[in-house]
Amino acid sequence: MNIEEQVELLMQGTEYGDEELKKAMTNEMRQRLLDAQRENRPLRVYCGYDPTSTDLHLGHTITMRKLRQFQDLGHEVTFLIGSYTALVGDPSDKNKARPILTEEQVAHNAQTYAEQAYRVLDREKTRIRYNGEWLSELSLLDLIRLGQNFTVQQFLARENFANRLEKGEAIYLHETFYALMQGYDAVAQQTDVQVGGTDQLFNIIVAGRKLQEALGQKPLVGIITGILPGTDGVQRMSKSTGNIVPINTGAEDMYGKLMSIPDFAMGKYMRLATRWSPHEIETIESDIQSGKLHPRDAKMNVSFEITSIFYGETDAQKAQDIFVKMFQQKEIPDEMPELELKSGQTVLDVILEAKMAASKSEARRLFDQRGVRLDGETIERGDIAFPHPGVLQVGKRKFLRVKK
Repeated sequence: MNIEEQVELLMQGTEYGDEELKKAMTNEMRQRLLDAQRENRPLRVYCGYDPTSTDLHLGHTITMRKLRQFQDLGHEVTFLIGSYTALVGDPSDKNKARPILTEEQVAHNAQTYAEQAYRVLDREKTRIRYNGEWLSELSLLDLIRLGQNFTVQQFLARENFANRLEKGEAIYLHETFYALMQGYDAVAQQTDVQVGGTDQLFNIIVAGRKLQEALGQKPLVGIITGILPGTDGVQRMSKSTGNIVPINTGAEDMYGKLMSIPDFAMGKYMRLATRWSPHEIETIESDIQSGKLHPRDAKMNVSFEITSIFYGETDAQKAQDIFVKMFQQKEIPDEMPELELKSGQTVLDVILEAKMAASKSEARRLFDQRGVRLDGETIERGDIAFPHPGVLQVGKRKFLRVKK
């Protein structure tokens, strides 16, 4: 790729909420690439991840996809685990203070992060670091001196803080430390480019750049990615809303969940979660608009592409074949788990034993939604004796062969 093609790729899917700021970051990105080319050195690029939970979903991997683009262009990428920032808690995307994690919880969660990141990043080209390396060395005096570069008004102007202030809700002093700590991450690594979601705009564009400049470094370029909507196509992908696409549940589950996403959200998914170039995406959208490509086929292509990133093309193809059989040809899968029916078991007993629902309440919701079938016939109650051996279907994608 020439420099302009690289800029176009790296800025794809970015959002700044301000066109002038986006133009400024685009120009700075172009200049950094030119400088790196002239100096014959890679850019130092990083993104930080606070290990606040153990499992990642597709929404978490959007910034990793951007890091992978930098890797493929030959730049130096650091996957920074926020072993210290996680102890404070990032208030950026929250309307209330985050709960404080213990060091033991952070250490436990961090163990799983790097391995999951390698589903997207090149293992051989990824540096793993922990920001406790330098943040643990800061003294109280150091923190005060970092704080001298900011005003209280700058923090109170942030949307989430402003909303809480208007509602009379508490804003704790330690929450303002987070931006200072993340800004110092950029300084400690002499960062050229920092990647983050739109919820990190203040931490990257204000805190990181300002601290670097104050401490004699060239301010970084902020690559601010859009936020991936969940399977509803509207709300941010979040475990709390249940609209997630997990990355560790198998190719079939990932493909099926991606196919359930509304057509209108496909543009976001193409730009944020695929390996496709801006030109390839424009061609697909043009073909849909002209009628040359059916939206369903486009969605299948998107689902295959994303699934293959995490599970490889062979498993992605199997998942697609199963989906076509189950949903387009209305067939049940050839292979499925089996369970031997015990005397006196109810339909609910079988569902829970086979782990086709996580709880009794979830199972009851499925019955209410007419989502439980035996050999194609809807079962409306879970407290009845299991009628007879056959193929039990729970929801859209779970099948069980029940035997005597």
